[in-house]
Amino acid sequence: MANEHWLCGADDIAVGTAKGFAINDERLLVVNTGGQLLAYRNRCPHLKIPLEWQEHNFFCKDTDLLRCATHGALFLPENGLCVSGPCAGQALEPLELVLRTDGVYWRQHS
Repeated sequence: MANEHWLCGADDIAVGTAKGFAINDERLLVVNTGGQLLAYRNRCPHLKIPLEWQEHNFFCKDTDLLRCATHGALFLPENGLCVSGPCAGQALEPLELVLRTDGVYWRQHS
């Protein structure tokens, strides 16, 4: 069974940015890469902690890669693959998004 949770408006996440969300006990991030919205569980595969220290600050300032602020692992935004750091070769867990005219929803599977 799946539950859908409204996250934001479709235009609230600009290309090349990401936003974090907390739904009940779940933390997720939504990234806009090239105009495509993708969602991942906001949890580093290495330490199982959230990626950001500051709210919505997911990108490495010197690259277009997502970054774990704790130990510097870098992830491709288009597929969540870790390309540098202690969890290289692992990936962020993808989550299902549903796009509607009234916004972006996370489809949570139980």
